[in-house]
Amino acid sequence: MTEWDIRKLRILRTLGERGTVTATAEALLMTPSAVSQQLANLARQLGVPLLEAHGRRVRLTDAAHLVLRHAEAVFAQLERAEAELTGYLHGEVGEVRLAAFSTAVPALVVPAVQRLRSDHPALEVRVREAEAAEAYDLLLAGEVDVALSLAAHAPTAREPKFSRVPLLADPLDVALPAGHPLATAPALRLADLSGEPWIFGGSGPWSEITLAACEAAGFVPEQAHSAAGWTAILAMVEAGMGVALVPRMATAERDARPGVVLRAPTADQPRRHVVAAVRRGAEEGRGAGRVLEALTSVAAGRPD
Repeated sequence: MTEWDIRKLRILRTLGERGTVTATAEALLMTPSAVSQQLANLARQLGVPLLEAHGRRVRLTDAAHLVLRHAEAVFAQLERAEAELTGYLHGEVGEVRLAAFSTAVPALVVPAVQRLRSDHPALEVRVREAEAAEAYDLLLAGEVDVALSLAAHAPTAREPKFSRVPLLADPLDVALPAGHPLATAPALRLADLSGEPWIFGGSGPWSEITLAACEAAGFVPEQAHSAAGWTAILAMVEAGMGVALVPRMATAERDARPGVVLRAPTADQPRRHVVAAVRRGAEEGRGAGRVLEALTSVAAGRPD
C-alpha cells in the first residue's frame, strides 16, 4: 500500500497555489532545492509524475491534481481531528485567532468578542485586521483560525480548503452633502446621481463595489476624488466635493459627520455580502465553532 506523506502533500498543494518553486519555498520557509527534493521524493513514493515543464516554469500534472483532490479530504479530516482533540483536552478553554476587514471589526467582531467573554470567559479571541487576500493567506497558512471578508473577494463555496458561513448582506447607502438638492428628495435612485462627481478608492474592493453598483444602475460613475478610508471619504462629501456609497456597517464614521446625509436608494439598493470562513473541518471544533456562532448571532441581530 502506498505511504502518504502529509508534509509533502502540503508542499504540493502550496506549489499549486503559488505557481513557482521559489514562491512555494518562501511561503513554507524552505529552500527551493528542498522543495524540489521533497516533491521528487513524493513522486517516487506515489509512482506518478507530479510536475512537468511549462516554459521556464513547472506546473502540476493531471496526476498531481488527482492526488490533491483526495488530499483535500485528508486535510479537512485532520482539521476535524485536531479540533475534536483540542475540545477534548481543553473544553471551552483555548484561543481562536480571527482576521477581519476594517468595518467588520467594530460592527461584528467586537460585539461577538464581548458576547463570548460573557458566555465563554475561558475562550480567548485574538483579532487581526486584514483584507480578504491577506486573511485567506493567513487562514491557509494556519496563522489565523477564522477569516471575515466580503463574499465577492472570498474563495468560492466549492473551494475544498475552506468552509464558508454567510453572515449578512450589508446595505450600501448614498452619502450626500447636507445641502445637496437630493438630500431631502422624497425618493432617490442611484441613477439620479449619474451626473455627480463620485468619491471612491482608486483600486481594491471598494472601487469594484462602487463601480459594479453604479453600472447595475445604468451608468459609469465619474471619479472626482480617490480615497480608501471612510473618514477621508465622508470629510470630502461633507465639504461638497462629491457623493459616495457607504456601507451601513461603517456606523461610527458616518455618525461623526453632521454635514453628511445618508439616503437608502428607494429601488435596487446595492448590498455587499459578508462571510466568515475556516479551514474545512475546523468548524467542528469548539473554539472556532463558538466564534462562528457568536458572529452569526450578532449579524442576525443587526437592525439593518
